[in-house]
Amino acid sequence: MISKSEVAAILNRLLRRFDVALVRPSEVWRITDFLGRQPLAGAARLARQPLTRAFGPDDGATQFDFAVIMPSILRPTIANALRSIFAQDFAGTVQTLIGVDQPSGEVAMVEAACRDRPPNHTVLLFDPGYSTSQRHGGLHPAWDGGVLRTVLSYLAASRRLAYLDDDNWWAPNHLSSLGAALEGHDWAWSRRWFADPHTRQPLAEDIWESVGPGAGVFGGWVDPNCLAIDKLACEAVLRWWGIPTRNSGTAWDADRNVFRILSSHFRGRASGVLSCNYTLTETDEHYARRTALIAGLRQ
Repeated sequence: MISKSEVAAILNRLLRRFDVALVRPSEVWRITDFLGRQPLAGAARLARQPLTRAFGPDDGATQFDFAVIMPSILRPTIANALRSIFAQDFAGTVQTLIGVDQPSGEVAMVEAACRDRPPNHTVLLFDPGYSTSQRHGGLHPAWDGGVLRTVLSYLAASRRLAYLDDDNWWAPNHLSSLGAALEGHDWAWSRRWFADPHTRQPLAEDIWESVGPGAGVFGGWVDPNCLAIDKLACEAVLRWWGIPTRNSGTAWDADRNVFRILSSHFRGRASGVLSCNYTLTETDEHYARRTALIAGLRQ
C-alpha cells in the first residue's frame, strides 16, 4: 500500500511545473521538535584547542571545480582516503574539506598524506575544538558527525560536492564519472563495493542497499560516499545532514532524510560506474546480513 509520503512525493513532482508544492510546516520551521525518541546524549567533553590547517591552493584560487566533504574522527585510514582523492583523474581543481568531530588520531596523519598533494588539489582541515554531535556532548542529534557535513557543505567553494568518510576510498574515475552524470541534473550517484575491513580488498558489489531510488532492501537509498550534488540546486537539503529520522534507534541515519528529499524533489542520475569502496564495519547492525549476502554470492 502506498504511503502518505509517497503520495506527497508524486503530487509534488506533478506540481513542480507550476512552482507549487505540498509542504509540512514541521519540516520547514521546527524539524527537531518532531524527532520522537532518539538515543540518549553522551556526556559533555572538555574542549580541546581549535585547529585549522590549510594545504594549498597553489595558485591562490578561491573557487574549485569539485569539493569533497569529509567528516572525520582522524582514523588511521584517513591517509588512504586522501590518497584516493589525490589519485582522481578529474582534470579540474578539487577542494577537500575535513571536519574533525571527536578525534581518535593525530593531525600529523593528514599532514603526512598532504605532502603528496597534486597541485590541482587543496585541503582544508577544520577542528572547532568540540563536537557538534549529542553523541559526544554536543547540541545536534546526528551521531555521525553532528552538523559537520552541513557546515562543510556550505563552506565549500564549489557548486559540486561529493562526500567521503575517512574509512572509505574511491577509484580514480569517481569524481570524473559523477561530474559527467551531474550534467543537466541536480544530484548523481555511483555504485559501490563492499570491502573487507582487515584486508581492505573488495568483496562484492553492493547490489542490495545503495542502489538508487525505488530499489533495494531499503526501498531506495544511496550511500553518502557514492553521492554528488549541485549544492546551489539542492541547497534545501543541506541542513538535513544533521537531522536523523523520526524515532531513530541509532541517530546514524540522517542520510535517509537527505536521500528522501533528493529523490522526491530533485533530478538525479546514476553514473553507472562502480567507483566507491565501502568498508564493512563489524560493529554495524547490518554487518551479519551483509556478510551472509556476500557469502551467498560465492556459493
